[in-house]
Amino acid sequence: MNLGIGQISLLVVLALVLFGAKRLPEVGRAAGKAIREFKSALNGEVSDKSEGSEMTKTEDNGDGNT
Repeated sequence: MNLGIGQISLLVVLALVLFGAKRLPEVGRAAGKAIREFKSALNGEVSDKSEGSEMTKTEDNGDGNT
């Protein structure tokens, strides 16, 4: 997929119109973070931040209550 100068400039103008100049860096950071998390999930990697927020193991003491 080859993008020419015309298509890239159209995408930049469209992004500026949709999000505005002030929110565009925020949107870019959020998109980059989402792409990094998606790639790491495909590779099976778990980041340090998400390890603590995922399900924690509970100990079973044998009485049926966890």
